[in-house]
Amino acid sequence: MSLSSPFVRQRKRFSSTVRNQLSSDCGVPTSDVDESSAVEEAHAERVNGLLGIVSPDTSDNTKKEFTVNSSSHSEFQDVKRELIWLSLPALAGQAIDPMAQLMETAFIGRLGAVELASAGVSMSIFNIISKLFNVPLLGVATSFVAEDISNSASRVSTVEEGQQGSANGKPFDVVDKRQQLSSVSTALLLAIGIGIFEALALWLGSGLFLSLMSVSSASPMRAPAQRFLSLRALGAPAVVVSLALQGVFRGFKDTKTPVLCLGKCIGNLSAAFLLPILIYYFRLGVTGAAISTVVSQYIVTFLMIWYLSKRAILLPPSLEALQFGGYVKSGGFLVGRTMASLLTMTLGTSMAARQGPLAMAAHQICLQVWLAVSMLTDSLAASCQALVASSISKRDYKAAREITHFVLKTGLVAGVSLAVVLGLSFTSLSTFFTKDIEVLGILRTGVLFVSASQPLTALAFIYDGLHYGVSDFPYAACSMMLVGAISSAFLLYASPVFGLPGVWTGLTLFMALRAMAGYIR
Repeated sequence: MSLSSPFVRQRKRFSSTVRNQLSSDCGVPTSDVDESSAVEEAHAERVNGLLGIVSPDTSDNTKKEFTVNSSSHSEFQDVKRELIWLSLPALAGQAIDPMAQLMETAFIGRLGAVELASAGVSMSIFNIISKLFNVPLLGVATSFVAEDISNSASRVSTVEEGQQGSANGKPFDVVDKRQQLSSVSTALLLAIGIGIFEALALWLGSGLFLSLMSVSSASPMRAPAQRFLSLRALGAPAVVVSLALQGVFRGFKDTKTPVLCLGKCIGNLSAAFLLPILIYYFRLGVTGAAISTVVSQYIVTFLMIWYLSKRAILLPPSLEALQFGGYVKSGGFLVGRTMASLLTMTLGTSMAARQGPLAMAAHQICLQVWLAVSMLTDSLAASCQALVASSISKRDYKAAREITHFVLKTGLVAGVSLAVVLGLSFTSLSTFFTKDIEVLGILRTGVLFVSASQPLTALAFIYDGLHYGVSDFPYAACSMMLVGAISSAFLLYASPVFGLPGVWTGLTLFMALRAMAGYIR
């Protein structure tokens, strides 16, 4: 991915303008100064070189160059250190939600193949509807808040020096004062409105969505799937708001607070406590699983709002200060991008559902493991997005390029490592989710899909983060639409012919094309 366009072009124009302005102020033509200086310096260097003498000017310039290089190296080390310290908590944050879904899948899987398959279809529908707007809001909020903080720091002299760096979970009164950021207020208001809309759509349209996923009214999966989906719809507002808040915290360069709310506090711990009680003790089955998940989602959301209220003023000073136009414009591109991605993933799930409950159960386990592990590399993308957006807003293009190169190398190494670990452990890991012999037999054919796709998935996610960091939302959207169309065509052809392996091959192709699109840019 190149960061030269349009930002580097802007930097070149800015630099040439400064040089021309300096020359015109001195009343000397630029070309004459450059030519005469070059001749004199070349002559002096040749003479001193022949005599073995180092001129004072040359020595001073060498010292200055050494000092600049040392300073640049030190700054790059600081950037890498900050990226790592941001990525580690983000790694835990990215892992918590998929791990919670894995835990939910494991509890439901012990109820039987039909229950697991019905919950799998419902989870896919919920993820489609909720993430259609959640993912764009998360990405746009991260970039907008990071830019808003950088711009606010340059305008307001009362802001503490600590605001320039990363708070990353420190008490905010130590780092800086509460800030009035319109990007934060806009993200919250949009999240609330979108969440209510999603809840109504999922509740009222649960039957229609299941029919679109090839789960007919005569299917044994229909009744438990519809109950599960209707109850999960109640948690849609909490999911949207919590994801928007994660984007806000990333904009603050704080990846620890979301982890604190999601993992260490009573958020997902409550789900771990409620799941076995409601599913087994009260014998509520998939209904109990849905209730426990919704309760934990609202606990997490209220905790994050409470923490954010210590850092920023949540209400806008006026309606005119809200950034609805910017969010809608940038988010519009990402909605199209997310729709293309989700439609491709949904098509894969639909094709798997047509293979029957056993194949669908195996596909659900493979998909959850794949998402849980691959989202770990997305922590690098989330961290580099905030750092790149902050660097671009400060016109520090060198730091942005250094972040890009470093995170791509790190992501590739992480992807290969995950592929090796999963390839060696997936067969034994699958017994944690189901004891069904037939499902386990089908799962053995999915080892290659889950493991081999990890390097491609890592690069695809990181390229997404870089696109968002430089606000290259149009390319991210258009490339995803093209990639999704190609992958969907392959799924439609390969799935009826090759069955479940055809579905997994199509999804692997999808990630490979995403990585290629990022590399071409």
